Amino acid sequence: MLRPIRALAAAAAALALVSACNSASDGSSPGKPGAAGNSRGVSADSIKVGGIVSMTSAGGYSKKDTDLGAKARYLRANAEGGINGRKIDYLGAEDDGQDPAKNMAAARKLVQQDKVFAIAPMSSVTFSGADFLEQEKVPTFGWGTLPSFCGPKYIYGFNGCLVPSPGGTLNQTWPEGIGQLLGGAQGKSVAVIANDSDAGKFGIRTFRQGFAAAGFKVAYAKASVPATAVPSDWSAYVKEILESNDGKAPDAVVSVMQTPNNIGLFTALKRSGYRGLLSDPTDYDPALLAKDATKQALDGVHVLLQFQPFESSDAKTAQFKADVKAAAGGQDVPLSLHTLTGYMSADLFVSIAQKAGKELTVESFQAAAQGFSDTGTLVGDRSEPKGQKDSFGCGALVQLRGGAYEVSVPFSCRRPVPFE
Repeated sequence: MLRPIRALAAAAAALALVSACNSASDGSSPGKPGAAGNSRGVSADSIKVGGIVSMTSAGGYSKKDTDLGAKARYLRANAEGGINGRKIDYLGAEDDGQDPAKNMAAARKLVQQDKVFAIAPMSSVTFSGADFLEQEKVPTFGWGTLPSFCGPKYIYGFNGCLVPSPGGTLNQTWPEGIGQLLGGAQGKSVAVIANDSDAGKFGIRTFRQGFAAAGFKVAYAKASVPATAVPSDWSAYVKEILESNDGKAPDAVVSVMQTPNNIGLFTALKRSGYRGLLSDPTDYDPALLAKDATKQALDGVHVLLQFQPFESSDAKTAQFKADVKAAAGGQDVPLSLHTLTGYMSADLFVSIAQKAGKELTVESFQAAAQGFSDTGTLVGDRSEPKGQKDSFGCGALVQLRGGAYEVSVPFSCRRPVPFE
């Protein structure tokens, strides 16, 4: 953890704040979050920030590297003088165990007990604490893959809103990138498959529109795979897909599912003799390369990224790697999507807070966010409040080949299309 010297002073200030917050007051009351000259978690020399991360889960899945990524960015910010002279007091991440009740409990603890100014990162498949954090006016940052990152005033996706609503836009990195790999989308067909869940059905709706807008024939688009268990027999799904393009196989198969399902589906497709393009948005993780069976199953698959690939040689990627190594005590550690999620959630918070100026309050922070923009980050060009409705529109594709990832479509920002 990062603990500034004057933690006692910050705690005393926070105690006074919470007492005032519990009484009726107008916008000028000294304890009201966002009131001029005062804000929960902000002292003369520190800003208190916490995180909510699925460090553990019933199935053994963990996003613990998200905490390391956030710590890495905050360490560098403090080494450079903090945010307008205030050091970041990062409390670390609360573990919600992918449990909605624990997610809410973590949000309440960080706000009511720890008195944080902001939560960055928030990384979980559940975000039941979103309404509470919005009501309490707590700036919150994470990966915008959940609806709660799209619309609320105080919740921000580090690469924008990835769950569009009508009137929003679709990021075209995936369909246009696959079109580029196939030599153009015109005359090409694609099959899109997802789990039978609300998220899977929304994914099908989203990517059906995106691939059609890019010029593909969407030959198959179903959220038909059980969400509760990985199928032991994929033959029925494979048969449907391979006959979906007027009795023929599609040019590309896109899976909007997690790794265990992707391994099963892609292995079955390969065994059937399918030689088309395979792609998914999840299997970019060095841990997957540790097992020969996993490497074989995912070999040749193109993975969608919405950030600069770690294999890139640009200065921002080099800085990210150096920051993570420093946070890991000088050790080289495997980089993952989770590490990047924590790092860029923290980075967006730091960048907006810097622009808010010396008098940091929730109100000054929100005012800075309303006119915020920057360029050339690991997720491309950013701007707010655009990011609370739309994706920033940037991304890349990498391919797993011979046990290593290679950039197959370089990182770029593409013009989004309207979501209907």
